[in-house]
Amino acid sequence: MNQLTTSCILAALGIALGAFGAHGLESILLANGHDGTWNTAVLYHLIHSVSLFALATSKQSLRSKWAFPLWTIGIVLFSGSLYTLSLTSINILGAITPFGGLAFIAGWISLILENRKS
Repeated sequence: MNQLTTSCILAALGIALGAFGAHGLESILLANGHDGTWNTAVLYHLIHSVSLFALATSKQSLRSKWAFPLWTIGIVLFSGSLYTLSLTSINILGAITPFGGLAFIAGWISLILENRKS
């Protein structure tokens, strides 16, 4: 699967999960006290899906070997752990979330470092 397809699938999934959380899962999320957690997961998921799309469609002047995989890992670990935590209230899943956050940060730093002009 190429980067453009991956970014579009992740963006569509983020929108679907946001809508599903607001409508189909609202009672579960409120009962678990994790509606805000779900919304945070969706926010970071969508921001980084759009960033993946921008990177996938950018000209050669903006490239990174590491940003795309790191942001993808970040979506899976950060948002994925928060989605699961929101539905199950298994609090130990919160220990995974920072690794996703670090992947997001590392992706942004790699983008800076790989696109510096010498």
